[in-house]
Amino acid sequence: MKKDQRILEKIATLLDVHYKSQKAEFVPGKTTIPLISPSYGKEEVVEAIESMISTWVTMGKKVRSFEESFAKYTGTKYAVMVNSGSSANLLALSVLSHTEVRRIQRGDEIITPAVTWATTVYPIVNVGAKPVFIDVDIDTYTLNTDSLESAISKKTSALMPVHLLGNPCDMNKLTRVAKKHDLVMIEDTCEAHGAEFDGKKVGSFGDMSTFSFFMSHHITTIEGGMLLTNNRQYYELAKSMRAFGWIRDMTDKEKISKQNKMIDERFLFVNLGFNMRPTELQGAFGIHQIKKLDKFIRIRRENAKYWHKRFNDLRDVFILPKENIGTKHSYFCYPLTIREDTTFNRTEIVKFLGMRKIETRPIMAGNMVEQPVTKLLDHKIHKSLKNSRLIMRNGFFFGNHQDVKEPQREYIADSIIEFVNMKTRK
Repeated sequence: MKKDQRILEKIATLLDVHYKSQKAEFVPGKTTIPLISPSYGKEEVVEAIESMISTWVTMGKKVRSFEESFAKYTGTKYAVMVNSGSSANLLALSVLSHTEVRRIQRGDEIITPAVTWATTVYPIVNVGAKPVFIDVDIDTYTLNTDSLESAISKKTSALMPVHLLGNPCDMNKLTRVAKKHDLVMIEDTCEAHGAEFDGKKVGSFGDMSTFSFFMSHHITTIEGGMLLTNNRQYYELAKSMRAFGWIRDMTDKEKISKQNKMIDERFLFVNLGFNMRPTELQGAFGIHQIKKLDKFIRIRRENAKYWHKRFNDLRDVFILPKENIGTKHSYFCYPLTIREDTTFNRTEIVKFLGMRKIETRPIMAGNMVEQPVTKLLDHKIHKSLKNSRLIMRNGFFFGNHQDVKEPQREYIADSIIEFVNMKTRK
């Protein structure tokens, strides 16, 4: 153990030198402002190496520690870490479709926004249900609750709102509608770490919620995700189904084992399941990243506040992101949607920004209904998707992360204002 500790100390010293050497001065027009910037450092790497040296690299005590910390941070009782946010969505819907639960059955309808990421939608189809797409609000990018109740049919069993880009949905309306119609609610919170609605963290309102820790998110475990719930039955099923459907992580495993004495309890399977296990390396990252989350959110919010002010005079050209009263937006990025009948298009501005070394991308998957894959899916469209179509064509975002500091954010604003003035203020 002493030898291992000496090795880790040497590695930590070398990593200090490495990360300090990576801090180059920002040069406008020459240094790229990326969409993604790794948020981890020496602490995470040393912790992961410690796991590798110990040879305990699969799901263990570090994963459990991160689960406990993240559940506490978000305000829920239980957390189940998995290998991605996409897996978390699939696991949540699979638990709710379990024979002991049956909150979602084959042929049921699940309401979800048209503007989202693909793996919000795919798990709905995977469990035999039908996605019902409704429009989003144009300035929040979240599910339009005005259309919500009229989208409910006799087949509706669930709501799957998405706190897209870190902006909280209207959880008062969603919770009220879910209760009124006896619908289960899964919050897709993959992009909204630390966001709040009425002083309460999103991800703590629904029957279940999901998070992603991919590289581009507020905190990262490289790949990784989390399922949260306050329901003990859902929690137990999720732990089993995460890993093959066996009993190893279940609280009542001894009772189940006694009922099946002829089977080795290490290889006793009671549920259908998957292999969604995270590694200890991901847990190692998570236990350090969670400590940095509030600082990262503060930086993102300060950047967004700055851009709101700089772009205020461009509201005739852009639809700016809106933070509703009583909410706390955690700004996964900074999105802009070009208004209709503007004298330039998205291709022109993103090309200009690209020449300025400012990376951009469309708003997630855009309007999922327009993606070719949706032709393969049994789905419904509720009313007009006017806003979703506009976002598909005119929406884009640029990076907003812990490494976007004052020089970068000023350069981004200056570049966008220069482009708009060149195109519209002649």
